[in-house]
Amino acid sequence: MTSLSLSVMNPSTGQKTATLDADSSADAANKLDLAWRRFQDRKRHIPLHERITIMERLVKLMEKEAESFAMTIAQDGGKPLGDARVEASRAIAGIRMAIQCVSEERGHVIPLGHQASSAGRLSFTQKFPRGVVLAFSAFNHPLNLIVHQVIPAFASGCPCVVKPAADTPLACLKFIDAMYEAGVPEDYVSCVITQDLDIAAEMVKSEKIAFFSFIGSSRVGWMLRSQLRPGVRCALEHGGVAPCIVTDKADMNIAIPSILKGGFYHAGQVCVSTQRIYVDRKVQDEFVKLLSEAAGKLKVGDAADATTEVGPLIRPSEADRVDEWVREAVSLGGTIAAGGNRLEGNFYQPTVILSPPANAKVSCQEVFGPVVCIYPYDSIEEAFEAANIHPHAFQAAIYTEDLETVYAAYDAFDASAVMVNDHTAFRDDAMPFAGLSASGLGVGGISYTIEDMQFEKMLVLKQR
Repeated sequence: MTSLSLSVMNPSTGQKTATLDADSSADAANKLDLAWRRFQDRKRHIPLHERITIMERLVKLMEKEAESFAMTIAQDGGKPLGDARVEASRAIAGIRMAIQCVSEERGHVIPLGHQASSAGRLSFTQKFPRGVVLAFSAFNHPLNLIVHQVIPAFASGCPCVVKPAADTPLACLKFIDAMYEAGVPEDYVSCVITQDLDIAAEMVKSEKIAFFSFIGSSRVGWMLRSQLRPGVRCALEHGGVAPCIVTDKADMNIAIPSILKGGFYHAGQVCVSTQRIYVDRKVQDEFVKLLSEAAGKLKVGDAADATTEVGPLIRPSEADRVDEWVREAVSLGGTIAAGGNRLEGNFYQPTVILSPPANAKVSCQEVFGPVVCIYPYDSIEEAFEAANIHPHAFQAAIYTEDLETVYAAYDAFDASAVMVNDHTAFRDDAMPFAGLSASGLGVGGISYTIEDMQFEKMLVLKQR
């Protein structure tokens, strides 16, 4: 038994909710070794039909515990209960999606015989697992992100060792326990609990892993990628400084509630949270008034309260940081249109800032807090240029009723996805989810991750 421990705090109340045994470096290495040994022994691979049966049992178990999972998400990470219920539902749907993906998997027939040298041969491919998956996850979706990393690994036939965020390990542990109850062997999927970055770095350098899945900050993700051994595949999902454009043809009845959700969902702690809003100067005053009024009416409070709309930031230090950034924006010439105050505990008012300068942190870095910034523009070309100025590129949005402007936005945005009359944080788990440039590497989404964690092996049969 390790003597290390990890305290888990409820960000809404500041109270300790759990004290967990933490893994030492030796513990983490042992879990990777067990997973590697499991994969190396072909006789101990779990056949596809058994993996499907286990996932079907897992779906039923999680459906029975959906409300318990939602409450864990709310208390563990501070996501408002209504949104936490949605996350639990999405996680269950993600498992179903994985079942469908691997049930329909197919390889390819490779045509041969078009040259004399390949005559008399038949060739085809099938999917094979790459090997042990190491997954590091983030705090903001403590169940669904785990599902997006662990379930594709299991569905693909890859043993997996997952490290949840130290702030929010409880949903992950609850999910892994459900996997065990459904029939997953403990050396096939395991969880490492640690806040020690040295232990995490050692795991990444291991020769036992074949695929590294990371969800978190750009700085950490790219650094960890540089530590991987040659041949290790990886997928990185980072954040952005998501832009949206509100044109003079926008329907404010659509734009205001949509941007309100996109900017303040989970207190802005979302990698594609709407942050930079470029508004046609002709409708700027109306937009600022409506959005500011709506932001001021949002209920801030305990995430476990079903009526709460904006919960806490994950740590008090994060609320302090957001406040520092807002104060800097004001000192540089930005104007507070709504909010702008740090509240008690981990809470911060939903905040709207008008025209912060380009060099303010709220304009050029990911706030990851309940802050949106509004910038007027005179031409749509000017708006696209401003939206594309940053090295991070993920999802973008435009609000307009003009089809030609939609086409222009689809072409002009530096983004992997463009939302029309919907906010930047919209995501369906069947969608490809890919950060471009500094925002990530590879494509997320259940089916795309399953594809990444496998390779096609070819068989060539020669006639005698």
